[in-house]
Amino acid sequence: MIDFYLQLPPLVQGLLKGLAVICVIFPIGGVCSMAERKVSAWIQGRPGPNRAIPPWFAWVPFLGKFLQRLGLFHVMADGGKMLFKEDPIPGHVNKFYFVLAPVLAMMPALTTVTTVPFGAYLDARGQVTPLGLANVDIGLLAVFAVASLGVYSLILAGWASNSKYPFLGGVRASAQLISYELSLTLSVLPVFLWVNAPGTAGTMSLARVVEFQSQPGFLGGMWFIFLMPVAALVFMISLFAETNRHPFDMAEGEADLVGGFHTEYGAFKWGLFFVAEYAHMLVGSAVFTLLFLGGWNPLPWVPLATVAGWLAALHPLLGHPIAIGLVSIAIFLAKVLALIFFFMWVRWTIPRFRYDQVMEMGWKKLLPLAIANLVFYMVAIAILQR
Repeated sequence: MIDFYLQLPPLVQGLLKGLAVICVIFPIGGVCSMAERKVSAWIQGRPGPNRAIPPWFAWVPFLGKFLQRLGLFHVMADGGKMLFKEDPIPGHVNKFYFVLAPVLAMMPALTTVTTVPFGAYLDARGQVTPLGLANVDIGLLAVFAVASLGVYSLILAGWASNSKYPFLGGVRASAQLISYELSLTLSVLPVFLWVNAPGTAGTMSLARVVEFQSQPGFLGGMWFIFLMPVAALVFMISLFAETNRHPFDMAEGEADLVGGFHTEYGAFKWGLFFVAEYAHMLVGSAVFTLLFLGGWNPLPWVPLATVAGWLAALHPLLGHPIAIGLVSIAIFLAKVLALIFFFMWVRWTIPRFRYDQVMEMGWKKLLPLAIANLVFYMVAIAILQR
């Protein structure tokens, strides 16, 4: 099967990869939307969405009621509503750029997924080989470069709406991106200073970072969240701001901007913005997992190769590369979903900051902390690697 795929023309391979990304990201965006409503209901002590059900499922014993109470059919109902709902374009907007903005929002969200490895398997030599659509050596740099382009869609949406509140939302989005992207970038430099030791080939590969958290020894198998906790904290806070998640959702503050950059949008175009937001949240959680939580390693000091040995001892089929690959994907997705739950938990727990508080936190607190953390690890790594 793999040989057949590799023999296909590069254009066909690219189309298949793009289709795979779309078929994964859009359903995840819908499920995240439903999960956010269920998480908010759980935190607020109420049932949440639990009524939608197709008539033919209502007669299925146990399973029908279970899926109804789970709220699964609300994903189908919301998707169908946004797809077929009337989608008028206000007369005062700049129509071309107004329609272009949600399309631009999806492009970086779908592109960054391709450079993030999501699992691994053991090849014939027993070496751990990462799984990913594009295992490039500049993985993190590609994620940062492409993901930062997503803010242009918010700016374009605010400007093309020809309305005061959307325009202010676009301005806030651009200011917030500049403020927190500096801290985001500085927070990961200590990780790559540690990974790119003197005498080794320089790399920005995310798979290489996981490999460094899979080595023997106390420091070799330690996840970077324990080795560099301040860097992980700065990265996580900056990630909230970069993905416009509460309490940093200044671009869409309902209390002061009605709806923010998307005030004039509705139906399918409105939905594209929030599928893109969930896609950025998914990619951000995946990058945090790879950098600080050991990637596809189940526990600190327990690498995937060790788990593969345990499984092979139980049964030869469990040691097959496909089985190991599925196990690694399951471990990785469990960590990513836990982080997405954390994003939702924070949203329904912490009140939204004021705009001046967001700017002050970014420039006066987070950026100096990121610089101090970088200087500390520069000195520490230089001493340790001497």
